[in-house]
Amino acid sequence: MSTRTPPRTFHVKSFGCQMNVYDGERMAELLTAEGMTATDVRENADLVVLNTCHIREKATEKVYSDIGRLRREDGTTPLIAVAGCVAQAEGPEIMARAPSVRVVVGPQAYHRLPQMVAAAVAGGRETETDMPAEAKFAALPKRRKSGPTAFLTIQEGCNKFCTYCVVPYTRGAEISRPFADLVDEAQALVDGGAREITLLGQNVNAWTGAAPGGRAIGLAGLAEALARIPDLARIRYTTSHPADMDDALIAAHADNPKLMPFLHLPVQSGNDRVLKAMNRSHSAESYLRLIERVRAARPDIALSGDFIVGFPGETEAEFADTLAIIDAAGYAQAFSFKYSPRPGTPAAAMDGQIAPEVMDERLARLQDRINRDQLAFNRASVGRRCTVLVERRGRQPGQWLGKSPWLQSVHFSDEAAIGDLVEVDLIEAGPNSLSGRRVVQPAA
Repeated sequence: MSTRTPPRTFHVKSFGCQMNVYDGERMAELLTAEGMTATDVRENADLVVLNTCHIREKATEKVYSDIGRLRREDGTTPLIAVAGCVAQAEGPEIMARAPSVRVVVGPQAYHRLPQMVAAAVAGGRETETDMPAEAKFAALPKRRKSGPTAFLTIQEGCNKFCTYCVVPYTRGAEISRPFADLVDEAQALVDGGAREITLLGQNVNAWTGAAPGGRAIGLAGLAEALARIPDLARIRYTTSHPADMDDALIAAHADNPKLMPFLHLPVQSGNDRVLKAMNRSHSAESYLRLIERVRAARPDIALSGDFIVGFPGETEAEFADTLAIIDAAGYAQAFSFKYSPRPGTPAAAMDGQIAPEVMDERLARLQDRINRDQLAFNRASVGRRCTVLVERRGRQPGQWLGKSPWLQSVHFSDEAAIGDLVEVDLIEAGPNSLSGRRVVQPAA
């Protein structure tokens, strides 16, 4: 058993969803609190944390590829920690197959990362995959510095058990963080510079809590409370489940001016037989009716979705139903994936697994529809005047890049600073962004 010098520098690489990005930020805060310094160049890091995602195909093998690439020319490696959902699902296997990995920690136990790193420095190999989510959040350091946009995890886990998904097994059952903790963390993010906060959860609109006085509230009530933070200008949330889109949350899109007109609402398929096989609780018709209700509350809302093509048994006619729901919904943007069997999920054992070349062809057709509608939405935005939150410099000298209320990337050239909220006229649309002209306010 050999010892190491305690790491002075670290690098966290996060894969996958926004919740992994949030987790990666919190792990960085933990390590910084221990006196370590973050580096963007992982080759220079004494400690590398691979914060993994288990959703996509061959996720585990990609982890081993990353581990292999960490070997230096002199044959040494940094201290390697594997975190996240692959760590949760494959922890013992990782330890057996990758001797260079010294720490394996699941997404509900990463608050113990500093202690595990210390034990690894002393020569041990540490694995922790318990799931006490509330203990994790209670142990994390207070939020401090933030960019103009920030993530805030409010809910973790999933009770839906879609037949293709590993999340209930890697993130555990649904749990909502306490109301007071979330208000405190949001205030700290705003104090640190955030103008916009995105509330995160596997099923974020399943969040429930108790407001002061004990009154039970849902996500709409939480958003209303956060809107009272003076310097917080924008609130977003993702990812939503259609089953948890209640009347109060729909109404909030009309009543809460800080809640942005954007909704990510995955449907996955437009065919009812496929939806039932996926264990999705909605039908194509109920999903479209839900969209109608949301648009009645907020007519300018931008809609986003998720789609899986090639689910086991999907016929060409059933895939055509998915194309039809895209046409009916009119998405501003959407994410689409080929079905990939995840070990241990019911769908992986289903008959009728679709040939890869069929999935490739269907995905290309589906993405053509999505790209068509995204461009149409952007073009329909030309002529609008909106507020853009400046996030970073653009590629051209004097150019700035930010987001519209509808989560579109907008670039413009004028005097500005990161974190500014500026009025912009949208003057030109492309498939992925818009050009704007800053509105010059007359001198007083």
